[in-house]
Amino acid sequence: MNAKAEDPDLWSDRAEAQRVMRERTRLEHRLGAFSKLEREFNDNLELLELAEAEGDQAIASEAEKALLALRRHVAKLEIESLLSGEADGNDCFLEVHAGAGGTESQDWAEMLARMYLRWAEAHDYKVQWIEESPGEEAGLKSATLRISGPNAYGWLKTESGVHRLVRISPYDSASRRHTSFASVGVYPVIDETIEVEVNDKDLRVDTYRASGAGGQHVNKTDSAVRLTHLPTGIVVQCQNDRSQHRNRAAAMDMLRARLYELELQKREEQAQNARDARSEIGWGHQIRSYVLHPYQMVKDLRTGVEKGNAQGVLDGDLDDYLAAALSHKIGGAKDSADG
Repeated sequence: MNAKAEDPDLWSDRAEAQRVMRERTRLEHRLGAFSKLEREFNDNLELLELAEAEGDQAIASEAEKALLALRRHVAKLEIESLLSGEADGNDCFLEVHAGAGGTESQDWAEMLARMYLRWAEAHDYKVQWIEESPGEEAGLKSATLRISGPNAYGWLKTESGVHRLVRISPYDSASRRHTSFASVGVYPVIDETIEVEVNDKDLRVDTYRASGAGGQHVNKTDSAVRLTHLPTGIVVQCQNDRSQHRNRAAAMDMLRARLYELELQKREEQAQNARDARSEIGWGHQIRSYVLHPYQMVKDLRTGVEKGNAQGVLDGDLDDYLAAALSHKIGGAKDSADG
């Protein structure tokens, strides 16, 4: 690895050089995390032994809490070490789509987008808004984020599915309880080293005037681009740039990511028809329920992980759900292989 990184001809092949540097960054991240854990473990172990020798219960208790926190962190890193899929280390596109129900579901879609934004910020990931279609009165009809950071796709890939919200509606004058649905899709960002062929004859290209945030100029020109892949029915759109050309290029990146993800699903025998899921955003495809009334609870329907601090989850506290879903998926894959 070092020899390759120091090769003076490395940057003659830019795509390969970028791949090598990404791999180097990934390995440095893992080694740095391990070294930090080792230091913290040794420091707190020494502190605990000293506190016990001197009979200082307060310091001993603090050291024990720190060691328990390290244990939880090690468990997370153990799961992260299993993220060895072809695209697990890549950045990702995350899409949120409101289900049926108008303003209620559109508000819920915006809450979900905010939840993932907060999670990404807490993990020092970079977030770029690719597309945003506002609701009629409030919220979002749809939004697409690009989340960049180590293992972004690996961590978030299990979030694809339907998310259900139960609450007293702030838009209902009678203060009745409402159930809303929104779907989430997560797809890996792919680079030039992964070939995904898209034929022009398979594409329908639409341009339109951008909506939502973007400034006055972007809203006065038909700069937004929507691509429809006719063989699969996959639709992607981009409106974050004033240039139609750059928006089309970004939309093509998203389309290639979606097609690659579709191929990954087929290979893993976990194919999920994205069009069916989107057209039936309701009870049958749920992965998680968020209840804000008459009590607070967020429960993952695949793993059984449940928390009472619903607001904390909506503020981005997703790690327990992500770790459990990854363990569940990895365990299922192992069982299938053993069988």
